[in-house]
Parts: sequence; C-alpha cells; structure tokens
Amino acid sequence: MGVKLAAVAAAAALAAAPADYLAARQQADGGFAEPGGRSDPALTAWAVLGLHAAGRAPGRSPVEYLRQAPINDTTDLALRVLSLRALGADVAELTARLERQRRRDGRIGTLVNSTAWGALALGRPGAATVRYLVRAQHRSGGWSWMPRGAPDSNDTAAVIQALRASGVRGRPIRRGLSYLRRLTAPNGGVRLAPGREPDAQSTAWAIQAYVAAGARPPAAAFRFLAPLRRPDGSYRYSRRYTVTPTLVTSQVLPALARRPYPLSP
Repeated sequence: MGVKLAAVAAAAALAAAPADYLAARQQADGGFAEPGGRSDPALTAWAVLGLHAAGRAPGRSPVEYLRQAPINDTTDLALRVLSLRALGADVAELTARLERQRRRDGRIGTLVNSTAWGALALGRPGAATVRYLVRAQHRSGGWSWMPRGAPDSNDTAAVIQALRASGVRGRPIRRGLSYLRRLTAPNGGVRLAPGREPDAQSTAWAIQAYVAAGARPPAAAFRFLAPLRRPDGSYRYSRRYTVTPTLVTSQVLPALARRPYPLSP
C-alpha cells in the first residue's frame, strides 16, 4: 500500500502544469523572478508571453511594472511591445520608439537579433527590413545574433518566425529549417550551436520555427522535452543542468502550445 500511495503522490506531483509554475513566479510588484531572485523586466516579458501562449493571464497585472521598468536595448524594447500587447495594453508610444530605431539598411537596432524581434513587434516591418534579414542568412542556412557572427539555432528560429510573420516563403525558410535539422541530435533535442548539448530552449525555438513555416515539428522534439519537465511543472535547461527555470519554462510554453511568435490569435 505504501508503494502504491507513493506512486499516486508522484503522479499527482507530475500533474503540476508548467503554466501554474510560471504563474507562481510572479512577485508582489507584478514582475516575475527566478527562484530566490528579484523581479526582472526582460524575464517578466518572457513570462507574460509564455502564459499568453498557454491561454493564461497573470494573477495580477504586470502592465505598470513593465511600463516603469527601464528598457536596456532594442530587443528589450521589442519584447516589451510584444508582452504589453499580449496584455491588451496600449503600445503606440513604444512602437513609435521602436520605429525610430530602424536604419537605412533595414536593421532595427544594431543586431540581426534586434531586427528579428523588432520585425515581430512591428508586424509590418517594411521591405528594407525583410531584405536585411534575408541577406543576413549564412551559407549554412542559419542566422547569427549579430552581423558577421556565427549562426545558432535560436537566432535562426527567431528570424524564420519574423520572416514568416512578414509573409516570406520559399528558399530562405527551407534553408533555415535545414540548418535546424543539422543541429538536431538523435534524441530529438536541438543544439544551440554545433558541439553543444541539446537543450530545452533551443528545441522549443525550433518547434516554433517549424510551425511558423507550416511544417510539422518532429515528434522527437516533444519526446526530448517531456522528461525535462520537473514535478513542480518547470522545465530543466537540459538533461544535465537545471538553471533559470522561470525563463526556460516561459520559452518552452509557446512551443508546447505550437504557437510561433508574435503569438497572434
């Protein structure tokens, strides 16, 4: 009887939903934090987007926290727009601020990464920005964080989602997905870069890229994620490491919901 009760208790613990874990990480000021940490605006934006993808609203509104928190860079600004929009808040002022960071070559901010997230936040980023992102693709099919940097799976997945949200189809998308496949391990997990251990976030990004491209995500990717879920509902970063569970869970939730950014209805 004791063994059976223990098994029942273990099963009940495993039933904790990732969205429940994430909701419990909200602090009194409306922001979200890692265990033992303080509210962080970037983490709060990710948590809002993760909960939104899961069909959940935060227990208390983080709108004022996100409006008052400092914005560090262009990517942070774009994430702030996406998260506040998900909360139903007015983002006209922030969107105008983001528009002012567009450059003549189409870049939004200084990075490939900031351009991808800026495009996702703006919705209609313009032809120059789309051309910039397409031209930033490496011969390998991947995209980098910054101009002339080494490509990685996360930025590749983000650019695929940005291009698809802008209506781009065809060769750039196919090449990007091929790059992600080359970074996929036999166990279905996706590596950030060649030689790295597969991790939950990279796998989640890849799933979203497949969905954005209209392709079926590999079932093995979901099988890889399944054992990374902890009894409290959070996700491990990888099979070896448990770090930043609030951030990891925030970024896994949209993939589980099969919803690419910008998380349109």
